[in-house]
Amino acid sequence: MRDSFRLGRDGIYRCDDLQEFIWQKHGFGTREASPTAALTLHQIHSASVFNAGVVKDRDREGDALVTDDVGVTIGVRTADCVPVLILDGRTRAVAAVHAGWRGTAAAIIKRTIEKMSQDFDTNPADIYAAIGPCIRACCYEVGPEVMKHFVALFPEYEETLGKWNLDLPEANRRQLLEAGVSADRVFDSGLCTSCQSESFYSYRREPDKPGRMTSFICRLS
Repeated sequence: MRDSFRLGRDGIYRCDDLQEFIWQKHGFGTREASPTAALTLHQIHSASVFNAGVVKDRDREGDALVTDDVGVTIGVRTADCVPVLILDGRTRAVAAVHAGWRGTAAAIIKRTIEKMSQDFDTNPADIYAAIGPCIRACCYEVGPEVMKHFVALFPEYEETLGKWNLDLPEANRRQLLEAGVSADRVFDSGLCTSCQSESFYSYRREPDKPGRMTSFICRLS
């Protein structure tokens, strides 16, 4: 792992750097323990972001939630896609993002930060972000129909026999930086859902019976 993520006795991963903010709680689920979230969305691999205050049921279609309400646990479900948990150290607004390749290509991370700025006066300079377990470049081979959406983000990529190994968490990290988040406030677990079959569900590895893991964040005060 590149940054400090810890597996708790409850089977949930947490980012040490987010743990510094005692006014919040968060976690990334595993096969052993997938936490519950009071509010999630019907995820559709989009760039749609909603304020939790206007979402009344789980049938709302979208892929990111933001809130500054105390005691509201928001979450996303993943099995290879990138879960990103965000907090604003100044306003105490928080966000949970589900970033598959389509959502990443549509810049859902940037849309989420824009929504936080619009609704809560968030400044990207005050943001901290944690990237949880997801499929990594080691296991994520894609063709030109996918990679064409990422050439601007990865000018250094070279094609190998018509295939690429797409680094989806790095794509989201770069978008966070482009949105104005400081590089030293973006933390990546480095955990691969496809490689680490004993710990995580993976849609690519188990397409016929994939489970889902919940990642959540909640403002406590």
